Amino acid sequence: MKKFFAKNRNDLIFIAIFVIFAIITYFSNFSFGFKVINNLKTSFIEMISYMPLIFILLGLFEAWVPREIIEKHIGKQSGAMGIFWVILLAMLQMGPLYSAFPVAYLLWRKGASVRNIFVYLGAFTTIKIPMLTFEIGYLGLKFSLLRTFFALPVFIVIAIIMEKIFGKEFKMNNTV
Repeated sequence: MKKFFAKNRNDLIFIAIFVIFAIITYFSNFSFGFKVINNLKTSFIEMISYMPLIFILLGLFEAWVPREIIEKHIGKQSGAMGIFWVILLAMLQMGPLYSAFPVAYLLWRKGASVRNIFVYLGAFTTIKIPMLTFEIGYLGLKFSLLRTFFALPVFIVIAIIMEKIFGKEFKMNNTV
């Protein structure tokens, strides 16, 4: 038990501060506090509703897709085609950003290059098809195309720089 508290001390302190904030909000009738608590509740319910499906799909991906295919198509030697494949994967997915991190971790475990993981995360944040349809509807096709054509090269350059910085030493923390 001591190891648990030592390992998660900062998280537990943050949770305790939030609980104290919620109690003070409740007794003082602090309207902003109620908004914060309601936003947390809404976000938590949304996350809990997405995560089981994401983990089921990731389990199927883990079981059905061999490591060799990932290494061949988006591994270290994949080049421009690897970037194309991760952008396509990111475009076809939907959901909030926190659903991209387990996918990125799984791709890394299966042999994807550091560059392609960062390209995937950048593309996921900017060019998902469901998000683009709303953006085109509200801001127009010209704006969406310009934003996409300016954002993608930036993410690719950042991913290349990250690969140069981290290179072979890149490790993801997989302790849960």
